[in-house]
Amino acid sequence: MDHDELVFISMAARQLDMHPQTLRKYERLGLIRPTRTIGSMRVYTRDEIARLRAIKHLVDELGINLAGVQRLLSVAEVVSRLRPLAEQGRLARHDTRRRLLQELDRLSDLLGL
Repeated sequence: MDHDELVFISMAARQLDMHPQTLRKYERLGLIRPTRTIGSMRVYTRDEIARLRAIKHLVDELGINLAGVQRLLSVAEVVSRLRPLAEQGRLARHDTRRRLLQELDRLSDLLGL
């Protein structure tokens, strides 16, 4: 991990126009997982900042509550695992088909299907 990409909570909150307490709440809910310095200070990677922007968009602009955000992020994680499994030629392998079916089952569970 490149240390130039790490941002402390105060800087992240300022970049995102959010209160640091909101970032702490999102961490408690498991929406984000910032790393910690040796002194236990939260630091955010570029990916975490992007995830926070997505969360902010879902909450502020689309009006989705945090439970809905958690569900959508879980679905997005499953979809991101499905993409490489569905690449052309990979489905011929038995283990890939099995993993694909497992991920589809997870997706169905998340969606209550």
